[in-house]
Amino acid sequence: MVVSLSVAASAFGIACLATYLLARPGGWLQLLDHPNERSLHGTPIPRTGGLAIWAGGFAGVTIVLFLRGVHSEIAWIASATLVVGSVSFIDDRFHVPAGLRLAVHMLAGGLLLIGGLSLHFMRLPGCELALPAVLGLPLTLLFVIWMTNLYNFMDGMDGFAGGMAVFGFGTFGLLAYLAGNEVFAAVSWSVAAAAGGFLVSNFPPARIFMGDTGASALGVMAGAMSLWADHAGLFPLWISMLVFSPFVVDATVTLIRRVVRREQVWEAHRNHHYQRLVRLGWGHKKTVLVEYVLMVGCSISAVLLINAPVTVQWLGIGVWGLIYAIGMCVVTKLEANAR
Repeated sequence: MVVSLSVAASAFGIACLATYLLARPGGWLQLLDHPNERSLHGTPIPRTGGLAIWAGGFAGVTIVLFLRGVHSEIAWIASATLVVGSVSFIDDRFHVPAGLRLAVHMLAGGLLLIGGLSLHFMRLPGCELALPAVLGLPLTLLFVIWMTNLYNFMDGMDGFAGGMAVFGFGTFGLLAYLAGNEVFAAVSWSVAAAAGGFLVSNFPPARIFMGDTGASALGVMAGAMSLWADHAGLFPLWISMLVFSPFVVDATVTLIRRVVRREQVWEAHRNHHYQRLVRLGWGHKKTVLVEYVLMVGCSISAVLLINAPVTVQWLGIGVWGLIYAIGMCVVTKLEANAR
């Protein structure tokens, strides 16, 4: 625990300092995010904060490798993240066609498959279904691609994506520590701490954004770490989805709704539930604090449900499904009242 906390403290400090330097006007690698039809901000904001998360996370993971030795899972996850993050930085600086970005995301998923981080079982409370390779491999690939993109989709509000990383990876670390895997815990806490250092300057009103460089990298990390945890028997995939459900549910439901309406799903929009709340006048701070409450609730539920009886686990899943359904109905009702 002392080693893990020391690693996390180093990641936080480095990310915090790097974010401060990157957020300064005219600072190093200054790239501005100009408002567009998807944006919720009205003035140009630096969008290189993802580099700060990279700096802090890389430092933390390097210390873990130095102290605990190289683990093959970390090497493959780092490779996949580096591939996605590098192309995302180029996309932030210039522009990378959507087809090429998708190909890169598929490559990242392929690297994880080569590293053995594929789905061999579909585990739900009380049941376990073996997946043949013909199903497991494509499902793993789709999962990684979706996690990478949904994190990018949800990075549209001050403090939101950074907060999800803090609570999400922080919970992953706690679950792994309780399961006796210090290496997984230390890596998770390094990412959470790096995101926390960035969040110091990103909490509303944000002075810097993480950009695709940070959002896409965190997305592929969330997917990859979920696969690693499932493969190592630390916690099943449904627990990971519960932890990240504030992102997973909103992004997935919004995508399905847009497909049903035959909208061009690849185009920028502001139809996510959190975006709708901001536009209703809640603002960034109030909306993100409500989202933080959801994140804390999901984290606590994951810790409590991991070893609970099967009936309690299903009850917990049902309760969270009901909470999200009610929340979406409330957003729709608020919009109707506003009209």
